[in-house]
Amino acid sequence: SRLSKISMEMLRDLNKDTVDFVPNYDGTEREPVVLPARIPNLLLNGATGIAVGMATNIPPHNLTEVISAIHILMKNPDADVNDLMEALPGPDFPTGGIVMGKSEIRHAYETGRGNIVVRSKTDIEEDKNGKQTIAVTELPYMVNKATLIERIAELVRDKRINGISAINDESDREGMRIAIDIRRDASAEVVLNNLFKLTLMQTSFSFNMLAIIEGAPKILSLKKS
Repeated sequence: SRLSKISMEMLRDLNKDTVDFVPNYDGTEREPVVLPARIPNLLLNGATGIAVGMATNIPPHNLTEVISAIHILMKNPDADVNDLMEALPGPDFPTGGIVMGKSEIRHAYETGRGNIVVRSKTDIEEDKNGKQTIAVTELPYMVNKATLIERIAELVRDKRINGISAINDESDREGMRIAIDIRRDASAEVVLNNLFKLTLMQTSFSFNMLAIIEGAPKILSLKKS
């Protein structure tokens, strides 16, 4: 299979003795201990894994923002997390969503551990007749759209959330969109708050920025990552 152009940057100069090689599992070939990686792949793609007695959970980040943060660090090796966050304000999840709380992000970046709250991106729309609709256009990381819609419908049936008249999946090739129609006798703001409270329209992401450094597991700050 063909690698993408950016994937080739992970392998660039592999044949120029840039990294050490060791025998593979059965000794028939040799493989690199690490890849040369001219891009900061650990932060870009993130990582999730579980081993005996340890786990890692590193969120993905935006390429442009990561490179900008690296430039800051190259110009000023003493730059702290606040300096780096001027260029890299937080994770960039593939499904979007809004990361809540700058102080929580800063704590996670400083210590390598922490929890952040991620909310769906929503807008309250109102037509000329005064009918309100909650439009959901981005979801928190790892939230399945179909499962979310089923959960909302279940809460409406059980009367745990009142004020919703219809739920429609209006997603198309231009993007994801869930339209939640609000009854005229209900408040869209109240319904939205209940949705954040009772569904995965609001979730938390637990940072545990653990990686293997020189053969041993180590919790990394943003600067060390």
